[in-house]
Amino acid sequence: MNIDNITQVKNYLLNLQDQICTALESVEPEARFIEELWDRAEGGGGRTRVLADGRVIEQGGVNFSHVSGFKLPPSATAKRPELADRQFQAMGVSLVIHPNNPYVPTSHANVRFLIAEKPGEPTIWWFGGGFDLTPFYPFKEDVLHWHQTARAACQPFGDDIYPTYKKWCDEYFFLKHRNETRGVGGLFFDDLNEWGFEKSFAFMQSVGNHYIDAYLPIIQKRKDTPYSDKERDFQLYRRGRYVEFNLVYDRGTLFGLQSGGRTESILMSMPPVAHWKYNWQPEPGSAEAVLYDEYLKPQNWLGA
Repeated sequence: MNIDNITQVKNYLLNLQDQICTALESVEPEARFIEELWDRAEGGGGRTRVLADGRVIEQGGVNFSHVSGFKLPPSATAKRPELADRQFQAMGVSLVIHPNNPYVPTSHANVRFLIAEKPGEPTIWWFGGGFDLTPFYPFKEDVLHWHQTARAACQPFGDDIYPTYKKWCDEYFFLKHRNETRGVGGLFFDDLNEWGFEKSFAFMQSVGNHYIDAYLPIIQKRKDTPYSDKERDFQLYRRGRYVEFNLVYDRGTLFGLQSGGRTESILMSMPPVAHWKYNWQPEPGSAEAVLYDEYLKPQNWLGA
């Protein structure tokens, strides 16, 4: 691992942030991302971009960060004790988009690169990332498009890659205390280095580059769908599940907070408004019940 590799990844991530922000702004008549640059005391910093109160996007954040430190946080070493007491660099782009319209799904994407070093020992590095979709009133064609695009991102790297990382996504974005998936999944991968730097980096780029291809057509198709207070209330209730996952399970959130990252940038993934209701259940046969009965369970969306 050399400085040229690190610079190459960083330049890609900064450019990816630019491309995603430009694409998302294309659906907004007026609202634009505001940018804030920040520094981290122990080392590094980031570039946070947030779009709020748009006609289409109620709140969304697209963040770049590149931080370094003297010791990896517990969330990174719990399953990999060999990383303890290593200096680290971590860089990535992470985003969450919460639309206004309940018929437009929430989406999340992240691509990242980590390096762990210790004097006298080989450098350990890896890539990770993925993207997942969280609909409230799902359309089968949208879910198929999302997964077809995810498969296209993986296809150049082998026929087994999409089913492997799709399954990992289903297992990772699962709320055990609710016994349901966060949404309809997508891709999730981590600790990727066995292909060597060039191929592993190429895969991370493919995942990052396919996110907008997967999400923007869904926004464009659903953003003007009429809805009532009933659909909005259900959207806000289901957003509560997003909060529960991020605060209880999400390793990225834990890594950021444990490593002394910028709290405002880490928690920009939270929805601006969410509701909880005691022991709420959807009415059998309702549009809301369809989400629970047909979508919040791992399944093979694309067939064999």
